[in-house]
Parts: sequence; structure tokens; C-alpha cells
Amino acid sequence: MSYTASVVGGSGFTGGELLRLLAGHPEFEVVQATSRSKENRTVGHAHPNLRGLDLRFSSPAELESVDVLFAATPHGVSMERIDAFREAADTVVDLSADFRLDTVSQYDEWYDGHSRPELLDEAVYALPELTREELPGAEIVASGGCNATATILGLKPLFDDGVLTGDEQVVVDVKVGSSEGGAGGGEAASHPERSGVVRPYAPTGHRHEAEIEQFLGLDVSFTVHAVDMTRGASATCHIFPGEPVPKGDLWGAYRGSYEDEPFVDLVAGGGGVYRYPEPKAVAGTNRAEVGFELDPENRRLVAFSAIDNMMKGSAGQAVHAANVALGIEETTGLDFKGLHPVGAP
Repeated sequence: MSYTASVVGGSGFTGGELLRLLAGHPEFEVVQATSRSKENRTVGHAHPNLRGLDLRFSSPAELESVDVLFAATPHGVSMERIDAFREAADTVVDLSADFRLDTVSQYDEWYDGHSRPELLDEAVYALPELTREELPGAEIVASGGCNATATILGLKPLFDDGVLTGDEQVVVDVKVGSSEGGAGGGEAASHPERSGVVRPYAPTGHRHEAEIEQFLGLDVSFTVHAVDMTRGASATCHIFPGEPVPKGDLWGAYRGSYEDEPFVDLVAGGGGVYRYPEPKAVAGTNRAEVGFELDPENRRLVAFSAIDNMMKGSAGQAVHAANVALGIEETTGLDFKGLHPVGAP
């Protein structure tokens, strides 16, 4: 069965990745891409890698009827336009934060409130490794945030296996590429300002903390750094468990969580150059790498994870979730394995 699809906000970085994935997906036919700033221009005008796609940007005010609508819009847009999105499509996959959290009080604390709180219970959070069973038939799919995705994937096996209980101190440091700021990222994302930096841009209070706390049930001390790469998010999680954790238990926890997951690879101190998770190794793919190391002298456990923020942290995860929601084999359209060697992601 083939499904028609549209991408609202198709001229941004995430919109371009969605269009790339959907154009190569055997079960989707892209019939519309919208953009206020690029209306009537070809998709290839904004995304040179898609010059062969015979499609022009149209006005977001004139939505075509489709099976699936992907909303790659800034936070706040989807909650205001959700009725129009649902009128146009049976399934809405939202890549903003508008439907990721459970309660109005969370939106009051972390965002600027919420205008459609009655829909929060209906929306299904989309990190398939976490919510796969809830996705089939979902009408509002809320794709997880990139920094939250990286962090949750790194920590999830420790909670699945009972290694951690939620009472431990957890310190998370995330390094992210400039594409996280979007196509209109402003001065801080420009190359002269971004080049060569390791800049803390969210030392405390990053909004993705809310997702981590909601789905893992723990408080984290969370800091995000902007670094000199284009794509990628790398999370280093420092955990201080109350009791020593045998390394064999860690291997069991991570293998138990991920050995059957098609998009998660365990990379934990093996040989060669790429001994631990690295964004460069997963650039352009929907894969995540996770790993760990023990520091027994300091009673510390370090968990690592790396993703491409534009793929596993955004467009790839959205397509993965749509596959599951619609009953399509979940790896369809997402089988690119990456490149090696490759320049900075």
C-alpha cells in the first residue's frame, strides 16, 4: 500500500531531510511541500541534493489532502494549526515539541504554555525504542527531541535492567552541531562564529530535560555545548550509583535492550579508532551508537551515545515512527549505512 505525504515547513534543514527520505521511500508519495519564504520555488532551490525532485513549495495556508502530514515547523506552530493539519491528513507527525509532554504544567514550566491541552493525552511520543507498542494507529505522533533522544538511548538500558533506580546523581553533557539551530539559526550559528568553538549555550535549564525526566523518571543535571560540526549530537552521561556495578551486568543491560533494535549499535571500548560512540560514524543515518565505561576508582559509570541530530534526532526518527504507526516494515526507507571515510558531519 502506498501513502501520500506532505511536509509543512519543507524549506528548513529538517524539512529537507524529510523530503529526501520520503522521496526515496517505496511506500510514500510526496505530493506537497510548503514554505512561506520559498513559495513557488522548486524544492531544489532550497535543497540542492533534491534538484531531481519535481516539486515546488506551496503556501502552508493551502494544504492538500494526504494520508500523512509531517510538520517540520518551529515550536508553537503545530498546536495553533493542529485542526487544519488533522483536516488535511489522517496522521500528523509533528517534529516540534508541541505534543511531546504529558501535561499543561510541564508546558507552563518549560515552554510558554499550551493552547490545545485536550490533545496531549491523544498524542504519542515517538522514540520507537521506547514507545513502539503505542505507535500503531496513532493519529498525532510527537517525534522526540534530538538531545533528549541521545540522552534517553544512552541511559535507557540502565533503567530497563534495574541498574539504576532514579535516585542516583546523573550529569549529562551533550555536544551538538550547528544544524540544531535550523536554517535560520542566526549569528551564533554562522560559520565565523561557530568555527573552532566548544561553547556552552544551555548550561542549565535546557527544555529537553523535561522529556528525559518524563520518560526515564529521573532528574538530570543537563548541559549542552555547541561545537564545530554541522551534524550530530553526542551525549556523555556521568552516573554515580550507590553500589558498584559489575561490567558484566552492564553488557547484559545494553545487549538486553538493544540487540534486537535495528537502529541501535553497541560500541563500548573495542579496538580501532572508533572505540566509543561518535556522531561522525552515524552521519546521514538513522542509527544510534551507545556505549559505556566504568570508573571504579571514582565509583562512576559513564554512558555514551551518538546520533545524527537531523536523522535519528529528527527526520529519520519521524519516518521510523510513521512506518510503525502505519504498519509499514519499520526499517523501510532508512537503510543507508553511512560513509567512511567522511568529512566532519
